[in-house]
Amino acid sequence: MAIGCLIRDLRKAQGWSQGRLADEINARFGTRLTREYISRHWESGKARPSAFYLRCLSAVLDVPLAVLEDEVNRRTFISDVAAAAIAPVVASDLLTAGFAARLQGGPSVDEWEGKLAAYGTDYMSLGAGDIQRRVAGELVAVQQQLDTPRLWSVAARLATLYAKTFPGSDGTKAVSWYRMAAEMADRSGDEHTRVWVRGRAAIALGYEGASLGVADMLAEQALQISDKPSQGRLNAIMGAAHAAAIRGDHDRAHKLATDGRRMFDRAASYEQTSDYAVPWWRMNVFLSLLLARLGDEKGAVEAQEAARRELPSTLPRFATHLEMHRGLMLTRSGDKVGGVSYAQAALDRLPPDKHSLTLRMLMDEIKA
Repeated sequence: MAIGCLIRDLRKAQGWSQGRLADEINARFGTRLTREYISRHWESGKARPSAFYLRCLSAVLDVPLAVLEDEVNRRTFISDVAAAAIAPVVASDLLTAGFAARLQGGPSVDEWEGKLAAYGTDYMSLGAGDIQRRVAGELVAVQQQLDTPRLWSVAARLATLYAKTFPGSDGTKAVSWYRMAAEMADRSGDEHTRVWVRGRAAIALGYEGASLGVADMLAEQALQISDKPSQGRLNAIMGAAHAAAIRGDHDRAHKLATDGRRMFDRAASYEQTSDYAVPWWRMNVFLSLLLARLGDEKGAVEAQEAARRELPSTLPRFATHLEMHRGLMLTRSGDKVGGVSYAQAALDRLPPDKHSLTLRMLMDEIKA
C-alpha cells in the first residue's frame, strides 16, 4: 500500500481533516506543516515524508514507525487491522475497561498505587500522546471505583498527569483537568494529595508560562492547606516563582526562588526518574529556566551545570530543556537569531516521539 494512501486512511480513522493532522503535528513538534502540503504532496503520492516527519506521523497517528517506513510492513499492518476500525477499537477498549472495573471490582487500591508509580516513571521518557492515551483508559476505569478516599486520591493524581498532556495555554482542557484534579484531591481528604496536586499543576503552568492566574491560585491554595515541608509545597513555590518572573516581578521571583531552595533542603527527593519527585537535578532544571527568564546568566549556567552532573542518561528530554534554556538566554542577551537557532537545533536532535508539549511552548517563548 502506498504511504500516501495509508496516511489518508489513518487520518480518516481518527476523524481528522488534513488541516487537523497538520495542526496536531505542528502543536506537538513546533513545525509549520500546512493542509495544502499534506494534500498536494503526501496524500497525492508526489512526495514521501522525510524521516523527521515519518516520526511525527508515527507519534500523532499512533502507528509503529516501521509501518510507515517499509511497504511490506504497511501491507502486513493493513491486513491485520483495517485502518477504518482503529478509532472504534480504541473506544471499545475504553468502554470495556470502564464496565469491567464496575462489574468486577477493578484493581485494588495497592494495585492502583503501583500503576501510579509506573506512570510517574513513564511520563519522564514517553511522549505526551502515549501517556494521554494510556491514562485516559485508567481514568475511565478508576471512575467506576470511587468508593473510598484512597481511590479519590488515586484519581486526583491520575487526572493531574492527564492534564499535563494538554497545553496549558489553550485555556480549557488543561486548566479544567487541573481544577477537577484539585476537587478530587479534596474528596480524598488527604492533605498530602491536596497539596501535591495543586503544587504540581502550579509548576506545570508556571514552567510553561501559561494560565498564570490559575497557576498563582493553585499555588496559593497549596501553601494555605499546609505549611509542612513537602514536594507539593516545593512545586507550588517554584510555580509561583515562574509566574512572577514572566510577569516581570523580579523581586518576588527571586524571593520565591530563595524560599524554594530552602524548601528543597527540607523536602528533597532521592527518587531520580519519577514525575512525582523533585531530586537535585530537577530542582536545578526549574532554577535554570527561572534564572534565564530573570536574566541571571551566571546563576542559570550554574544551575544547568549542576543539573547535568546528576541528570540520568535515560532522560534525554530534560537535557534538551537545559539546552533550550541556553537558547532563551541568548535571545534575552540580544542575539535573537542565534538563540532561536540554538534552541531549535537542540529540539531537532531529540527524537520527535520524545517531544513534549512543554518543549513546544518553550520554543514559542524563545521565538517570541
